[in-house]
Amino acid sequence: MNAVIAIAVALLVLLLAGAVLLFLRLYNDSVRRADEALRMLAAERSTVDQHRLALRRYEVAFASITGRGELGEQMLVETARSLGLREGIHFSLQTDLAGGGAARPDMLLMVADGRRVPVDAKMSMACWTEAIETDDAEERLEALRVHVRNIRSRAADLAAKGYQRWADAIYGTIMFVPSDAAVVAALDTDQDLLRWLLDRRIFLCGPTGFAVVASAALFAATERALADDVETVRSQAAVAHRSAGAAVDAVNLSSTHLQRFLSARRRELDALENFRAAVAPLTEASASPTPIAAVRRVEELTANTGTNGQEPPLD
Repeated sequence: MNAVIAIAVALLVLLLAGAVLLFLRLYNDSVRRADEALRMLAAERSTVDQHRLALRRYEVAFASITGRGELGEQMLVETARSLGLREGIHFSLQTDLAGGGAARPDMLLMVADGRRVPVDAKMSMACWTEAIETDDAEERLEALRVHVRNIRSRAADLAAKGYQRWADAIYGTIMFVPSDAAVVAALDTDQDLLRWLLDRRIFLCGPTGFAVVASAALFAATERALADDVETVRSQAAVAHRSAGAAVDAVNLSSTHLQRFLSARRRELDALENFRAAVAPLTEASASPTPIAAVRRVEELTANTGTNGQEPPLD
């Protein structure tokens, strides 16, 4: 009986020890999971703080014309470069058109014949952002109306600056908005907005519309470059033709002089031959052992040169 009780006690002790070990393991796992959750929570809080700071910077940037211009210009440049346009060749940034800084669009697109297209990128997007973030229909409509008023205000400022006086490719100004949805929302909110903008020669467009305009400018610049290259090749061909004509004239002139020289040389040789024939009786009368050497002809000189590969000695 005592043995049975001892065995039961031992089993109970083992069970208690196993339960304690299991409890300790579960406790350690829960502590580890709690620590991991705390680390994840801290990381999420850090991310939220970073997003809040970034949002604050964007709010500050959008609150000023300079900030909006920098952000819009950055998106303009990225869109233009993604289409293959190069700064200094197809477009320029912050170009002073009138002098003194009174007319300085964010971008100028270069097209054919030295014409330029002004592009402005200082449109505010704050109200449109509020419109898409709110869930209230009335607040959304009011934010869109303010968005339309901002577009009209900026368009009036651009029309007053009159960029087309110096950049007259389209006799107007492109007002770039960084979102196609913002453009569509404004046009849907105010049905008269498009006509009002066109009356003032202001062309409202988002990234897609600007891509179309920039591609057309790139095509025009490429056509202009090809035309310039063709004109350069044509002018160089004309210069080469004149040079070839002058070279042929020089060869013809030298050939004429050479023919005259050969003709005079033949006459000289004939005269020498006649003189030799006239002197021959005197040589015979003087009983000279050495006769007068024969006069060499040009044909003989040429034959000797071709046979021996060396020029004959001069007499």
